[in-house]
Amino acid sequence: MQIEETALPGVLVLTPARFGDHRGFFSESWNRRTLEQAGVQLPEFVQDNHSLSGRAGTLRGLHYQAPPHAQGKLVRCGRGRLYDVAVDARRGSAHYGRWVGVELSHDNGRQLWVPPGFLHGFVTREDDTEIIYKCTAHYDAASDGAVRWDSLGIDWGVAAPVLSDKDAAAPAFADWQSPFEV
Repeated sequence: MQIEETALPGVLVLTPARFGDHRGFFSESWNRRTLEQAGVQLPEFVQDNHSLSGRAGTLRGLHYQAPPHAQGKLVRCGRGRLYDVAVDARRGSAHYGRWVGVELSHDNGRQLWVPPGFLHGFVTREDDTEIIYKCTAHYDAASDGAVRWDSLGIDWGVAAPVLSDKDAAAPAFADWQSPFEV
């Protein structure tokens, strides 16, 4: 597995090896032992989520779950292509409010590790894009929240994304009180 650090400490790009032949490929998308041997310790995953976005330009985010139900997420693309973003939302962090974005696709097989305390969002680049992600905490509706997608200067590559009502009404980052601390 290839492991790349990003500009935000703790946010990683993981690219599993693929073994292909005339039938297609095989890939081990998650292996705790492989990561531990490489010096990467991730928390236990308790839930897998699978999302389909029918139209290119669908933007979901920026989402979080507040403590004590904060979620870390290991995100990958099962079909299609997306631009995935993590934002450091930990008050007191030297990187507070900074973001990184990575293209994830079925073809490149890359995954993004988004630790607890970070906002997460993505925009689809192709129709019928599937996103699959492992979570370190169960979904908790009372802890669910969002920050406005266009309030941090992120170049999503789309001027008028397809949004949910929740995401369209989310507060701007500057008007939001983060529940996360370093």
